Amino acid sequence: MSSLHTKTKFISGDEVVVIAGKDLGKRGTLQKILKGNKAIVTGLNLVKKHTKPNPQMGITGGIVEQEAAIAISNLAIWNPKKKKADRIGYEIKDDVKTRIFKSDNSKI
Repeated sequence: MSSLHTKTKFISGDEVVVIAGKDLGKRGTLQKILKGNKAIVTGLNLVKKHTKPNPQMGITGGIVEQEAAIAISNLAIWNPKKKKADRIGYEIKDDVKTRIFKSDNSKI
């Protein structure tokens, strides 16, 4: 039996690029990491949600466009120096673990 939540190398606020799926090549900021290896990225994987009006909560009914979850395996971190997708590695110096880009060993 596998766990629904596994450790990822991404952190909320990272700039990511989609490497597979309908939004291939688009970039966005990682908003939230969810259980089951999924994430919410701002401005990507938009879906239309039909909402019912709720006067008590002040919600008007209609069709709302919002971000849906996307699989973390379809994301890669964006390296601004190389201007391409990259992989994340770790470097440990003096008992301090820092994230680095694999292509040029620069800090994230």
